[in-house]
Amino acid sequence: MVTLVLLVVAGVAVAAVVAGLVRAGRREARAEQARRQEEERRRARRLLTAVWKMNGAQFEEYVAGLCRRDGCTEVQRVGGAGDLGADVIGFLPDGRKLVIQCKRYAKHRSVGSRDLQTFNGTARDEHGADAPVFVASCVFTQQARAFAAKHHLVLIDVNLLGFWNSGTPLTAFLDLDIGRSGNHRKIAPDD
Repeated sequence: MVTLVLLVVAGVAVAAVVAGLVRAGRREARAEQARRQEEERRRARRLLTAVWKMNGAQFEEYVAGLCRRDGCTEVQRVGGAGDLGADVIGFLPDGRKLVIQCKRYAKHRSVGSRDLQTFNGTARDEHGADAPVFVASCVFTQQARAFAAKHHLVLIDVNLLGFWNSGTPLTAFLDLDIGRSGNHRKIAPDD
């Protein structure tokens, strides 16, 4: 009888230790996953060092080149005076018209909702965009993200731009929930 009680107690103790180890392993796996995601985001940003050295026209051509790489057709850089909010125009691989507004800002700046309101007012009405995309070399403010979500604008901020630059196709960003993805925290000038 004593042996049976000792076996039961030992079994419960072993089960408790195993359960604790499993929980600790899961916590460690989640922490490792978060660390890897942050490192991937930092690596993608580091690849953008050259972007922050570009002028506006070079940045627009860079974005047009990414569109071409991803199978977009009839891609043209049309930015400049009087562009009515369109810096790059083309067609997605599925035939939808793509209109992109580009902002090459310093990484510690942000794009506000006013810029998005202007773009929203011209992308579809003036240019016939099926896919209005706003690409920035910085982040978007929280208000800008909310506006974009409400009006179905695609935002590619510095984080997503890093992934796009690293090979993620443009079409992967078209269905992101802007209201729930990304962040509006500015990047420090020396980050």
